[in-house]
Amino acid sequence: MPYQDTPLTEAFYYILLAVRRPNHGYGITQEVDTLTHGRVVLGAGTLYGALQTLEKRGWICVYSADEASRKKKEYVITRAGREAFRKEHERLAEMLRDGQMMGADEYGTV
Repeated sequence: MPYQDTPLTEAFYYILLAVRRPNHGYGITQEVDTLTHGRVVLGAGTLYGALQTLEKRGWICVYSADEASRKKKEYVITRAGREAFRKEHERLAEMLRDGQMMGADEYGTV
């Protein structure tokens, strides 16, 4: 994954997490809302813009599509998407370790 692809936006991170199994737009939105306890809300514009970008990068692909309705597409993460997610997850874990090593406590103060 080229350096310019990191860090992932929260939207990209949670969308990739939500498509570890085939999922459609509304399902992605609902899963992200549940995972983040409402902290991350994906509006339609954000979601579908992010899905287009992730698909162009080869990080997700259309798993299935209802030919009668464009709203019935299901997306799934690709091997490249798993690798991008893994690298971002490692980057975030490293940041947390660095903070702990420098004495940051559970409230984020130093």
